Amino acid sequence: MRLSCFRMRIWHDNHVAFLFGHKRDEGAREGIVGSAQVDPRTKNLTKRLHSGAIAVINHVDIDRVAAEALVECKPAAVLNAAKSTSGRYPNLGPGILFGAKIPLIDDLGTEIMDVREGQKLRIEGGRVYAGETLLAEGTLQNAETLAADQEAARVGMGIQLRAFASNTMEYVEREQDLIFDKVGVPEVSTPLSGRHALVVVRGYNYKEDLATLRAYIREYKPVLIGVDGGADALVKSGYKPDIIVGDMDSVSDKTLKSGAEVVVHAYRDGRAPGKKRVEDLGVAHTVFPCTGTSEDVAMLLADAKGAKLIVAVGTHNTLVEFLDKGRAGMASTFLTRLTVGGKLIDAKGVSQLYRSRISSWQILALVLSGCVAIGAAIASTAVGQTIFGISLAWLGDIFLWVTSLF
Repeated sequence: MRLSCFRMRIWHDNHVAFLFGHKRDEGAREGIVGSAQVDPRTKNLTKRLHSGAIAVINHVDIDRVAAEALVECKPAAVLNAAKSTSGRYPNLGPGILFGAKIPLIDDLGTEIMDVREGQKLRIEGGRVYAGETLLAEGTLQNAETLAADQEAARVGMGIQLRAFASNTMEYVEREQDLIFDKVGVPEVSTPLSGRHALVVVRGYNYKEDLATLRAYIREYKPVLIGVDGGADALVKSGYKPDIIVGDMDSVSDKTLKSGAEVVVHAYRDGRAPGKKRVEDLGVAHTVFPCTGTSEDVAMLLADAKGAKLIVAVGTHNTLVEFLDKGRAGMASTFLTRLTVGGKLIDAKGVSQLYRSRISSWQILALVLSGCVAIGAAIASTAVGQTIFGISLAWLGDIFLWVTSLF
């Protein structure tokens, strides 16, 4: 009973009725042929992945954002060297790929990463061939394997909750001066005092939510802060980010050189993974050391510099979302949100808050009925009747002229 209920939850969350009994893996058994595109980092691969190619990745616990990016690229199949669901938590990525009818062959082993870029592969069930040579064998995911993996993963959530509690205490000890007293926040040239700040993260529903906030952005003109890939999201939506914050591992060179102020997220041990990249690009930057996530850095920066309101799009605020992001704990965001307090408005999911129930056909019918009503009103007047008579005479002349041609 518990397993059946969980399957129903998967169906509801992903809107895929065929999870119950529909055998979408038949095509994979018959054989899928395509050129391999290889990258151990899924987010890098999706920037260049072609439709119809076979994506080869090494991604433990495929998260929702990565899966949605893969679905947009429309690959013929996804080959994963690692386990797509390790059992730590019930991640959503494999179910999203399944719902999009993209075959996922799981746990193929690291040898599959030796496949050459552009090499022709053939997939039959869970087997991967190059010509007649068997390269690797894994598990072709279906409704039954997905449901079993998810049910087993839910058992591990208790361990993650205990880790979160421990992580919270450690974070308080390390960062209480920054969190509570704003010690260590760097100076920035972009004026934030008294203004709204819109923090955009490449998280759940960020595209839809950003589109929904278009009127807000136009009216209030908030300071646009892109967190790593969130900066590219702003550019793709037609905006120019004012500040870019992050490790700089998922933002394009073009966006980094767009003129936005760049704040590189550094760690307390002195590591700043994005510093060398911006230096190589010749982009001026500021370094912000903080143990938390890059989205925490963006919120703390906006708060410390006097932002009147902080609107967050695509940010992570649940345990599953943080585990999806690859974080062992979410203490930094938990405390950051407590500190920012009443300034923060989480706009994640705002696009789903209200959707018009009026269809396009209903709008068209309304417009046509309005035109008919206006025409009837005009025809009831003397001027309208005169115009109506002239129009009929004109149409009659056209009809006679056309018939005379034949």
